[in-house]
This record gives sequence, structure tokens and C-alpha cells, in this order.
Amino acid sequence: MAENQTRTNDRFTLIDERDGKRYQRPLLHGTLGPPAIDIRNFYGEAGVLTYDPGFTSTASCKSAITFIDGEEGVLLYRGYPIQELATQSDYMEVCYLLLYGELPSPEEKAEFVNDIKRHTLIHDQLMHFFRGFTRAAHPMAIMVGVVGALSAFYHEDTDIYDPEQRMLAAYRIIAKMPTIGAYAYRYTIGRPFVYPRNDFSYAENLLYMTFSVPSEEYRPDPVLVRALDRILILHADHEQNASTSTVRLAGSSGANPFACISAGIASLWGPAHGGANEAVLKMLMEIGDKRRIPEYIARAKDKNDPFRLMGFGHRVYKNYDPRAAIMRETCYEVLEALGHEDDPLLELAMELEKVALQDEYFIERKLYPNVDFYTGIVLRAMGFPTRMFTVLFAIGRTVGWVAHWKEMISDPESKIGRPRQLYVGAPQRPFVPMEKRPAPGHRTWSRFWGGGEK
Repeated sequence: MAENQTRTNDRFTLIDERDGKRYQRPLLHGTLGPPAIDIRNFYGEAGVLTYDPGFTSTASCKSAITFIDGEEGVLLYRGYPIQELATQSDYMEVCYLLLYGELPSPEEKAEFVNDIKRHTLIHDQLMHFFRGFTRAAHPMAIMVGVVGALSAFYHEDTDIYDPEQRMLAAYRIIAKMPTIGAYAYRYTIGRPFVYPRNDFSYAENLLYMTFSVPSEEYRPDPVLVRALDRILILHADHEQNASTSTVRLAGSSGANPFACISAGIASLWGPAHGGANEAVLKMLMEIGDKRRIPEYIARAKDKNDPFRLMGFGHRVYKNYDPRAAIMRETCYEVLEALGHEDDPLLELAMELEKVALQDEYFIERKLYPNVDFYTGIVLRAMGFPTRMFTVLFAIGRTVGWVAHWKEMISDPESKIGRPRQLYVGAPQRPFVPMEKRPAPGHRTWSRFWGGGEK
């Protein structure tokens, strides 16, 4: 990791206008990006907290894994541009890069791939966990439960303070995620589970375990394999997003790594995070026809209308999402390979993108298409139902979660996460005996429950 440095006399001064007191804080400089004001122990010195809902201006940690420049539309994995990795590399090579910090040699790559393949099977007893869910369960709900349950199978031999055991846990998690994701899908549609094939690549194996039928020979289309591999690369990491921060926060307590990843999956499931690509497809299907685009553009501008244009804008990017351009190209490749060039949903998406990018409202607010805008169309064309979109996102993001977890555990400055708060509740008040309390008003919940829960 490149060391952060505090330059001579490079300090930031905060002035308390109540009494004129000045507080000088060091400025920490990374290799790229803006400097950070070091406010460690600031509360003890000044007696005030910093307030930053959503952590929009807060660096919660030091990291050498991923860098994003939202203004310029830059995304780097360990210093390498995402465009180069997505077009010249493959997912296993990117996994090695994120875990170890460097691109592998041919020998290192072959050994790494072989080691991952040795852990693709899941314990036979774990198979029974799937059957505990209803067939109507969302695959993400199944994935949260099953991945969390892995901590019961690999607890005694997971010493998180042993570097070798940390890496073994990382390999196990990365290897088993496609198996668990594919099984979650197959269980919900009533198909038997298919064992992984170690002669297939990572993406190829995922397609095989998801779509193959035991009575038929199944060989995934190379174009689809490459498209899925590219999707996994594009989703492998994205700095300190909600799910990654969740994994780090859970891991900061020393929790089992499988439990930490399960927490990350739960966070990713939200429609404002990993569920966005599913929401894009639902939005396009709701619009339905290019002639209705102006109506929905107007609704998106209306503050009183709950409709939102999904797939546009990003919390970090204030420019074109570099991943979106790659997915746009991939989208055409997949549709051409499948003979779906005239897919009405793609035509609708292209027209929506064109109209939005020419509208002053979106231009002023820098609401450009993000990676989710095209991913849903590609996955749908490949045969994945919308309920599986976030599962695939989770599979791709697993290596990023694991890399951040490893980095955090090995960082001597890491502490258990414990944010503070700006308390706005009642001040201290005396206890009121039951007989002296006022009659209940709006504070009753019984009307919501009816005959009770099922």
C-alpha cells in the first residue's frame, strides 16, 4: 500500500467562531484523489462531532484497492483502468489482482485458477438449507441465508489473524458463490442441482450450473461466456459503497468472514444499490413504447411524482459511468449473437438514453447512464430472470468484498466501527408511573396486525 504522507506545514485550520479557538489538523494525501482532514481525536480535543449523513464527505479508511474519480469518469482497480481490464483480461485474473495487488504471471494465474476450482463444491449438508426456503423465495434471500450458514461449516479453521487462513477463506468464498447463486435459482424453479465442472472457466461454470439440463449436453455460447465474464469484472469492486462498507463494518468486530459477506449481500439487495439493474428493466417494461418516453421524462422531472428514471445518475459519477460504455458495446454483441438485434427493449433504451442526454434537466444535473442501464438488458437476453440480476452482481462483487475485508483485518490502524450520532430525541426526563400516563392515542399498532402474522 502506498503510504499516506502529511506534508510539512500542510495543515487544515478549523476556527470555532464561538470563542475564536483554532484547531489545526493534518492533511493526509493519498496517491490519487483529494486530501483528507485527519479528525482522529478531534472530539476529545474540541468537544464537537462532525455531522455527515451518508458519509458523503468522510473517508472511513485507507485503501489501496480501487480508485474512482467521479468528475472525470475514472475507475481503477489497483491502478489499472477498468476499460483495459474488461477488454483485455478475464475475471479470474482480476480476482488475483484485487486479492494480491498485482497482475499474475502465467504460472501464478494457472495455480490460482486451479486452487479456486478445488473449492467450488459445497458441503452436502448445506444442500438441505435450500429446501428450508419456499419455492417463491427471492434468490437473494436464499443467498443471504446460505452464505451466512457457511460460517457454521468453516468456523474452527478460520483464524482471521492468520494470513494463510484469511486467504483460504477468500478462496472458498469466491469459489462457492457461483454454485450457491446457481442453486438458489434452480431451487426456485424446481430443477435439480448440477455439480460444477472444473474443466469450465468461472463464467462458463456459472452458466452451466444455472441453465444446463441433466439429460442434454450443454456448452455455453462463447459470446455469452465473455459477456458474463465482463459483467463480473465490471462489478468486482467499487470502492467504499454501501455493501463494501457493510462488510468492513461487520468485519471490524472480528466476525466470521462468511457472516461478513452475508451482511454485504443483504446490503447489496436494496433497490438503491445492487437491485438497480432489476429496477431499470422493470422501468423499461413499464414505459413499454418509445412514444411514451416524453411522458415518463416529464414524470421524472416532477418532484411530486414518485417515478424515477432508473439507470441514470450515480452517487459518485458526475460524468459518464466508464462501465456503462463497456456494457453498451457488450449489449450489442450479445443481442447480435442471439439474433435479437431488433430487441424492442434495447431500442427503447437507446431512445430513452438519446432523449435524456439532450434534455437540459439531465444535462444540468449530470444524470448520465450508469452500468445498470445496460446490464439488465444483457442479462435478460442471456436468459436470466430479473430476480437473478442482483445475485449475479453479488457473485461478481464477492472478490471486492473479500479484498476489502482482508485489507482491513491486516491494517494495524483498523478499529471496530463505531459512528457517533447527533441526538435529537427527548432530553432527560423523570419516569412516569403507569397510572399517571395519558390515554393512548396514535401510539397503538394493533390495527396493523389484524388476525396476526402467518
